Amino acid sequence: MPLGIFLTQILRDIRSQKMRTTLTVFGILWGTASVVLLLAFGQGVAEMQHKAIRGLGEYIVIMWPGRTAKVFQGLSKNRVIKFREADAALLKAQVQHIGACSPEYQKGDVKARVGKLERLIRVTGCWPEFAPMRNVIAQAGSRFINDEDLEQKRRVVFLGYELAKDLFGEDNPVGRVVLVNGAPINKKQDSSYNGQDNNRAFIPSTTFQAMYGNEFINNMVFRADEPNRTAQVKKGVYQVLGAKYRFDKDDNEALSMWDTTENEKFFSTFFIAFRAFLGVVGAFTLIVGGIGISNIMHVVVEERTKEIGVKMALGAKPRFIKGQFIFETLFLTAIGGVLGFTFAWAIVSVVPSFHVEDYIGTPVISSSVSIAAASVLSLIGLVAAYFPARRAARLNPIEALRL
Repeated sequence: MPLGIFLTQILRDIRSQKMRTTLTVFGILWGTASVVLLLAFGQGVAEMQHKAIRGLGEYIVIMWPGRTAKVFQGLSKNRVIKFREADAALLKAQVQHIGACSPEYQKGDVKARVGKLERLIRVTGCWPEFAPMRNVIAQAGSRFINDEDLEQKRRVVFLGYELAKDLFGEDNPVGRVVLVNGAPINKKQDSSYNGQDNNRAFIPSTTFQAMYGNEFINNMVFRADEPNRTAQVKKGVYQVLGAKYRFDKDDNEALSMWDTTENEKFFSTFFIAFRAFLGVVGAFTLIVGGIGISNIMHVVVEERTKEIGVKMALGAKPRFIKGQFIFETLFLTAIGGVLGFTFAWAIVSVVPSFHVEDYIGTPVISSSVSIAAASVLSLIGLVAAYFPARRAARLNPIEALRL
């Protein structure tokens, strides 16, 4: 039979069953939209979490001093370890494959004043390497502290984005004076992006020590020159500091390390499983729609038994009967799928206008999401079409005409 006549018959059959056609298309639309939206929102949440983790710093280790848990070389356990700024220089000099390292002084509830405005802020003293490790990014026209600031103990400060906004509003803070505990820091050269450290003030570690007289630092931040060498560098840090402070290199209580590399690996694995779970839930929703289509097509075959018998009596071959029902089902599935994708795309497009990115991320209909949904949809459409079509093709024309 010519393709034009074939398509005309299918369209005529679809128009004659408007209610069933509508229910079939709606079932596929709802299932498709569910799959796409679940995967899109799942990907948005995953990317939000990855961004939050990387905002803290990529492939870094944050290390705090601890307390010894083992007797070592005649020394008792429970000895308190305290870091000095010189320890960071020692690690840079003696630990192989360490890419960057910075001490970190911290002081909270520091009074900062700009004009008549006064705020309590947190001040961090660090080295220039701190910025790239912790993803602290300067805005155009500004910079983070540098080596000269460190060597000359310059009174310069780098303000986090929110802190700069709070102190200076919409004014350009570069070059302005900030009074910190009554002491003028007269070259406010820097401003920051809206990242993890957006409410902190950064000054050179040497300036911090001169202002507050701290002998010990709070913690250190370091990173390997290659992410796959992080474990090796951590081992080297234990050996170097263990030799200096005389504790067992296997004493896990002496140093407390937060390895963000392991953290990121865990979250990557977790969100792969999370997206897979959402995909399975969405697929089951689509399968329910497919079962509905299959049941409807079985009813259609039952109602059109006599029509099928007439066609077969006039010479229509079983493969034509089967092809007609398969094509009709796939056609309805395709319409429902397109409408489902369109509906999901519309939902994803309007989500950013509600400004909920900080809570659920930004949903994304990626190519992988589209391919996965289209593949599941095609498979379900074929399975839903096959069995009713096979039943129709196997009808005996004589018995069909008697019904």
